[in-house]
Amino acid sequence: MKKLIFPFHQVLPMRGLPLKGAIADNQLEVLDNQGVVVENGKIIALDNAEKLARQALAEGWAMEEMIEDLVLLPGLVDCHTHICFAGSRAQDYALRVAGTPYLEIAKRGGGIWHSVQKTREADFEELATGLTTRVLRHLQEGVTTCEVKSGYGLSVEAELKMLEVIKQVADNQAIDLIPTCLAAHICPPEFADQKDYLNYILDNLLPEIQTQNLAKRVDIFVEETAFSEEYAKYYLLLAQEMGFSITIHADQFSTGGSRLAVEIGAVSADHLEASTEREMDLLAKSNTVAVVLPGASLGLGMAFAPARQLLNKGCCVAIATDWNPGSAPMGDLLMQAAVLGASQKLSTAEVFAGITYRAAAALELNDRGVLSPDYQADMIAFATSDHREILYQQGKLKPKFVWKNGKRILPKE
Repeated sequence: MKKLIFPFHQVLPMRGLPLKGAIADNQLEVLDNQGVVVENGKIIALDNAEKLARQALAEGWAMEEMIEDLVLLPGLVDCHTHICFAGSRAQDYALRVAGTPYLEIAKRGGGIWHSVQKTREADFEELATGLTTRVLRHLQEGVTTCEVKSGYGLSVEAELKMLEVIKQVADNQAIDLIPTCLAAHICPPEFADQKDYLNYILDNLLPEIQTQNLAKRVDIFVEETAFSEEYAKYYLLLAQEMGFSITIHADQFSTGGSRLAVEIGAVSADHLEASTEREMDLLAKSNTVAVVLPGASLGLGMAFAPARQLLNKGCCVAIATDWNPGSAPMGDLLMQAAVLGASQKLSTAEVFAGITYRAAAALELNDRGVLSPDYQADMIAFATSDHREILYQQGKLKPKFVWKNGKRILPKE
């Protein structure tokens, strides 16, 4: 049955905007006094509220009438997270803010390896409970689609456990969770050689993931404490041959990962804090989405990725949280995007694009991130009459209403 949700003081459909490059605010379509018609989880009409109300009454549609000024946006997309984990890395954080470098902490046995140990020890229920808690918070903050990586298992059994948890939570919650296999996060101490470990994943884990349909995406961390560019290329090309889409943790502390991402046609290169003019030029000439992760910069106390330069050069720039227990424990997409925008002088249009349709592109999802007919009816509404208030309040103004596939999730119908 058709349902009209109306009226909205302002609607930002995010349609008709470029996938790549800079966006001026005068390109941002802002519609006044609108209604949205949804059916079977999709938007079927966006038009003047009074006009749609007359049609709804005449044709007997269901109606959900809003009684305050609201600004409507597409549901947010967080295209890079690690929110399936156990344990805390508060000790690492204390060391970092006291001056110990991230890479030094990792060499001492902290960092990712600490989370691997805790996640291996955790049972299925503990991991599912933790992931559910984080997912529900994301929904409350307007995130209706969220990528979730494995990568704290680093064995066939533990990686499959993580991916099975992600699948179960996705089946039981309104949010869409997009699983990614990050078994190539670091090389576990059980393997003395990086290539031996990558072959172990290729031979034993990835085929089982395909058999159980647990993920269609593969990621790898290209860095001094993780995997070399040479071994990453070997692994990713074979994963591509198996049919997996590819994304790369690239240029966080040193360059190399983004060059590889462009060379092999990865869907996205994520981090990019260390990217130079050379890497940015390569990304701009490619179809690889540049995913910047301000949460990691805030958590590590380091410079943001050069989002302004990436946009000026013509890149498709998405913004994600990198929510994880170590370097990015905050996980607030809207706040991080607003702070990044203020620091990098991003337009309101560029920030909203980076957490809606451009973030969806980083996940190869062309059915969301825009409010228009035939798109998923994933929508969030803020209690304000001016869309500029959303970023102005730097994440403190949260969505008052959240709809997933046309059904109101918060507050519940």
